[in-house]
Amino acid sequence: MSNMRLTMEVGGDGVAIIRISNPPVNALAPRILAGLKEKYSEAMKRDDVKAIVVIGEGGRFSGGFDISVFEAIHKDGDISRLPDVSVDLLINTIEDAKKPSVAAIEGLALGGGLELALGCHARISAPKAQLGLPELTLGVIPGFGGTQRLPRLVGVSKAVEMMLSSKPITSEEGKKLGLIDAVVSSEELLNVSRRWALDIAERLKPWVSSLRRTDKIGPLSEARELLRRARQQARLTAPNMPQHQACLDVIEEGIVFGGYSGVLKEAKVFNELVLSSTSKGLVHVFFSQRATSKVPNVTNAGLKPRDIKKVAVIGGGLMGSGIATAFILSNIPVILKEINSEYLQKGMKAVEANLQGLVARRKMTRDKAEKALSILKGVLDYSEFKKVDMVIEAVIENIPLKQSMFSEFEKVCHPHCILATNTSTIDLNIIGEKTSSQDRIIGAHFFSPAHVMPLLEIVRTEKTSAQAILDLMTVGKLIKKVPVVVGNCIGFAVNRAFFPYTQGAHLLANLGVDVFRIDRVISNFGMPMGPFQLQDLAGYGVAMATGKVLRTAFSDRSFKSPLVELLLENGRNGKNNGKGYYIYEKGSKPKPDPSVLPIIEESRRVTHIMPGGKPISVTDQEILEMLLFPVVNEACRILDEGVVVRASDLDVASVLGMSFPTYRGGIVFWADSIGSEYIFTSLKKWSEVYGSFFKPSKFLEERARKGMTLSAPAVTSQASRSRM
Repeated sequence: MSNMRLTMEVGGDGVAIIRISNPPVNALAPRILAGLKEKYSEAMKRDDVKAIVVIGEGGRFSGGFDISVFEAIHKDGDISRLPDVSVDLLINTIEDAKKPSVAAIEGLALGGGLELALGCHARISAPKAQLGLPELTLGVIPGFGGTQRLPRLVGVSKAVEMMLSSKPITSEEGKKLGLIDAVVSSEELLNVSRRWALDIAERLKPWVSSLRRTDKIGPLSEARELLRRARQQARLTAPNMPQHQACLDVIEEGIVFGGYSGVLKEAKVFNELVLSSTSKGLVHVFFSQRATSKVPNVTNAGLKPRDIKKVAVIGGGLMGSGIATAFILSNIPVILKEINSEYLQKGMKAVEANLQGLVARRKMTRDKAEKALSILKGVLDYSEFKKVDMVIEAVIENIPLKQSMFSEFEKVCHPHCILATNTSTIDLNIIGEKTSSQDRIIGAHFFSPAHVMPLLEIVRTEKTSAQAILDLMTVGKLIKKVPVVVGNCIGFAVNRAFFPYTQGAHLLANLGVDVFRIDRVISNFGMPMGPFQLQDLAGYGVAMATGKVLRTAFSDRSFKSPLVELLLENGRNGKNNGKGYYIYEKGSKPKPDPSVLPIIEESRRVTHIMPGGKPISVTDQEILEMLLFPVVNEACRILDEGVVVRASDLDVASVLGMSFPTYRGGIVFWADSIGSEYIFTSLKKWSEVYGSFFKPSKFLEERARKGMTLSAPAVTSQASRSRM
């Protein structure tokens, strides 16, 4: 709080410079907004002030409204925490003032920061500044007049695109659109802004009030048709998120009834959305993701991360090639090792294909792809391993093979080299038991495709050093991943929590529930696809291998289905060979394959668990709960054992690793929104009918009995155990 300040100085030219300072991004905290009103009031009264320039300290204008206020509102429901400034500050105080204002923008003007600039009479920017209204990513809409002013400055089509996508544009694009009046160097920014403000005051430049402009709105019928199409699109791309439709409604209000009417509706809708479950979920994930970077006894231990200048990846298969791609994309040279030249060529080509895919999707330029490829080197032996700072093993899930590799790493790598494994299921203590370097053995569990998926699960054993953990966290951020530190157990946090998800789907299928209906229910809930389509995508070999390990480890609560084996016997391997539960034809969406139904029938005959041989009757809600409540149940065991530092780490991991809907806040947050008592009662009822797969954990039972949330810390913190 001590760094938060607002200052005003008046120059000899009669321009008052108001500076916002609230590091690191000059967030518009309620105190800053109240201070702005005071400074404006003072500037209006002073005879020596002719015009005003608003600027941010530290090379940034403003990153927007301080969203920790949202977090506080979600905890106590007190909407009065929101500063009531939208209409008053930005219309009466700035826009309709008798003295003009210019926003001097540098670095970024996002959310409320851009809205503040929109309320000024001109906007001057330094090059490459980021301008955007990303409020929809937090479950709300722009609340300081952005829904009204942006369409009037850049046109309805571009404004709708910017708000619904939440993607920023550069100041250069802003200049072309009419959002920015001039782009000047950082050195000239303040002087040009001062001159511009005086020119407006002296009527040498137009005095423009954004809210009163109508020239870029176009004919009413065209604007309404554009909004109708945007609504249709939003129903497809964001079906469970009310803020998209609400934003379009508010834009339309202003177009039809005028900007002032639109601003009033915006304020009302904003206040309603702040209290929505969607906003609560999205804000929770936002802060939870930030919290993952704090790990007790690691990030607060006074250690400095060491440089990881070169990495070796062992294995050029799907995972190894993806991991190598992730590193070279961030300019970290990679040595890719394979056992023979044929496999090495395949691995190198897979990396090249990953890069070409990014070029084709315009995620990177051809030049950058070629530069990235130039820092990848393929090898067939360990001769260059002395030069690497980290080795990541990404070979098949074979314990003796991994053990022999780690013994070899210990001999050929320098003594501080981090020895990492990408295993998704095997206990790290077993992998490293034949080495004497267990302090630098660590899990670097990427999710497929590794160069795209944002989660990096960092697995530590009781012997892994804090330094190795810190180094891997740091390099994880360098390669644009979100590192989540977890304890060592079979399946770690994500795969272990979600193993009952796939098994639950198979249990329901064998109880007679239509597999395509199960997938539809899950898609409607907000996952990108259902469990059967996901199995098609991952390939049945993966399902067989991981399923076997997890069933062995958790045999007391597993369900074994013969369905995948039957599919393989039938010559199917999902998307890999175009034959799975779905039909895969190039250029069209996957379609349910009716020819899979006899195989499912065969599976039901073999398992013989349908009561009286008849399919069970369940609602869509029951399907959803029978798949996801066992996941919650396993998450409870993970929390009880202290595998994660905090419950919210599991939320972040479920969102980024399993594509659990972000707007539902992650698996534990979602469970807390339903209530531990209801989840416990449901599982207990199903366990009595269908067996131990649904048996509630002791942790869940205890929380349900006490009426506690699952995320509430235990009396004795599990995270203080030796593994954490």
